[in-house]
Amino acid sequence: MISKFYLNKGITKKSLHGRPWIYISEINEYDGDYENGDIVEVYDSKGIFIGKGYINDRSKITIRILTKDIEEEINENFFREKLHMAWNYRKKVIDTSSCRFVFGEADFLPGLTIDKFEDYYVIQISTLGMDKYRDVIVKLLVEDFGAKGVYERSDITTREIEGLEQKKGFLTEPFDTMVQIIENGVKYYVDIENGQKTGFFLDQKENRKAIHRICKDADVLDCFTHTGSFALNAGIAGAKSVLGIDVSQHAVDFARKNAELNGLSDTVKFECHNAFDILADWSKEGKEFDVVILDPPAFTKSRDTIKGAKRGYKEINLRGLKMVKKGGYLITCSCSHYMSQELLSETIMDAAKDAKRQLRQVEFRTQSCDHPILWGSDESYYLKFYVFQVV
Repeated sequence: MISKFYLNKGITKKSLHGRPWIYISEINEYDGDYENGDIVEVYDSKGIFIGKGYINDRSKITIRILTKDIEEEINENFFREKLHMAWNYRKKVIDTSSCRFVFGEADFLPGLTIDKFEDYYVIQISTLGMDKYRDVIVKLLVEDFGAKGVYERSDITTREIEGLEQKKGFLTEPFDTMVQIIENGVKYYVDIENGQKTGFFLDQKENRKAIHRICKDADVLDCFTHTGSFALNAGIAGAKSVLGIDVSQHAVDFARKNAELNGLSDTVKFECHNAFDILADWSKEGKEFDVVILDPPAFTKSRDTIKGAKRGYKEINLRGLKMVKKGGYLITCSCSHYMSQELLSETIMDAAKDAKRQLRQVEFRTQSCDHPILWGSDESYYLKFYVFQVV
């Protein structure tokens, strides 16, 4: 017998308008026994059905909704339909040679991320409820989508909140985990075993392409370059020179391999520096570039650290602005959900005032469309990307 959960009076608006999360503080009572990971039904205070999903009372997000159809069973066919829906969407909107195949809540599969790199798939499972369906998901990737290999990168600390151990390893027969992909005409090695996240940041795919026209015939500085993706796009676009910097020597070495793979080693160079420190030094030396790219890691992953993050974003944008030649371009972004577009805009404006520079916005972008933003699920919107002319 499936357990039924009833919510407190007057707090169901977000759940009715798309938010797939039910917090423990929203639950008033329940009928029936359950074990964490079970499928349960959710009702409002009047007994009106809201949705069906999996439960884990160890987490503040206690129930994650999978379906709003009370008759729909959560079984292999359910996952087959959801995966095909995700794939058909991506075939319509983006190059699918390498892409995010499943983006959690935005694809109505909370707790599941799947990235596709050519014929190899990387999955990340963050919740107990989704963990129970691992074998079904792998089976479908192989049978329905022709996966040559599937690798798990559930080596994330958030699993511990769910009472799960971190996991990493092959879910099919072993294969070479250094996969080669092509995106926007740029070739990359992707280390799906040891690279950050699932091995590559696919969410900037369309933004990397958007910088091509800005970088042609330009001297470009790419800060926080990681595997060199923005730097290499600048090189492919015909930049005169490109310098990518990263605090990690491993990242710099990997980026150099990617430059060599593309025959760009003479144009696109990489050096190991702390961006905050080196930009201050170079500014004092009067060094300038036609284009400066700032793609820092998330400075905040919670509401509690927003003030500190704002200081970090202001400082790096201030230092970046000072490196841009008059009439040149600043490309700057934030990948933190908690750094809202409004707050980021305000922070960049403050940095421009302090740098005594004026900004003309060329364009504003978000994450690539294989990372769709589900209205009603605020957390699915996280990437903000600006291109400015600096005058």
